[in-house]
Amino acid sequence: MADKVLSMLGMAMRAGKVASGEFSVEKSVKTGKSRLVIVAEEASDNTKKMFINMCTYYNVPIYFYSSKEVLGHAIGKGSRASVSVQDNGFADTIINLMKT
Repeated sequence: MADKVLSMLGMAMRAGKVASGEFSVEKSVKTGKSRLVIVAEEASDNTKKMFINMCTYYNVPIYFYSSKEVLGHAIGKGSRASVSVQDNGFADTIINLMKT
């Protein structure tokens, strides 16, 4: 499962459908572009709480997954605590993979 989620993130990134980093993800959620938010399991409690509250308010699914290093690597960047998927197809596929 893990590799499929990360490879889908990589594909979404190459398709230009990913925002990463706290500021970009927050902007993505608040402008209604975000279809899914993934936060690293090791993110700080404050970061998790902020994204939980924001995603609940804006009705965006949120999942805690993997490490900052692995999330960043999956999208070809440095360490990332949060990633936003901005495409329904990619988001639905990743959510289904997370549930299995």
